[in-house]
Amino acid sequence: MILHQISPYIRVAMDNIVEGRSWVIKERQLFDYELLYIMEGTVNVTIEDTVYEGVRGDIFLFRPKQRHKITKVGKQRLRQPHIHFDFFYTEDSEKVKVSFRPIEEIEPEELAYFRPDILDEMPVPLSSHLRLKNPVLIEKMLLDIIYEYETKMPYYEFKVKGLFIQLWIQLLRENYWSLNSHVETNMHSLMHIKQYLMHNTNRKVSLDEIAKMSGISKHYLVRLFQQAFGMSPIQYHQLMRAHAARHMIQFTADPLTVIAENMGFSSIHAFSRFFKTVEGKSPSYYRPKG
Repeated sequence: MILHQISPYIRVAMDNIVEGRSWVIKERQLFDYELLYIMEGTVNVTIEDTVYEGVRGDIFLFRPKQRHKITKVGKQRLRQPHIHFDFFYTEDSEKVKVSFRPIEEIEPEELAYFRPDILDEMPVPLSSHLRLKNPVLIEKMLLDIIYEYETKMPYYEFKVKGLFIQLWIQLLRENYWSLNSHVETNMHSLMHIKQYLMHNTNRKVSLDEIAKMSGISKHYLVRLFQQAFGMSPIQYHQLMRAHAARHMIQFTADPLTVIAENMGFSSIHAFSRFFKTVEGKSPSYYRPKG
């Protein structure tokens, strides 16, 4: 997955404030990506040929080579924290500047500065305009990045990388919930099911039992759980059972036959088969030697 490869480079991070006067960024195409958050005021943002109104709580994501322009609306104060970034640090990352020109005005030797666009490889699609459900959290995360970038405390480069990854995860989650609102609506019940499975690792749990406990039909429950956590409730329970067993193998002196019995298995052979299926290793692999 592309997320495992991300090593972001923050090029610019600033909290831009425009008081009263008119303000516009003419049509341009960036070498990199930009996240623009509307904290105060209103803007009209044209991306390619689509016009969006941006108000407090809106975030815009500009891609490399994507035509866009931004115009302040009215005379009220405009506050727009924003960051320019690359998803991957490369040897030319520090040379690249923020572009304010359309591609036809960019020098030929600068064309190599355009970053590859990987947004379509993300696990959930991200649109150019997001109306956030939880703007306060993302606002704080964005301002934390800007503070670190501007104060430049020792090792700030590593700090802003970590903060950006947290911000990006939150954006992906916001977008995922908006695309799967039925999952978010049932999240309390799903978390209750997870807790139930985590506290019943010493025995086998059936789907019928989980459905009865939760009040959700079996087929809908499997679909919801899969969409929320990437696996079925039974797969999750097997994983939790294996983790609990592995902890006992590693940190107690109990014989494997006793651990198998405590975990609700009929025999050491059934326990070993289960463990190999889930962990890919035999139980004895995790027993400390000597």
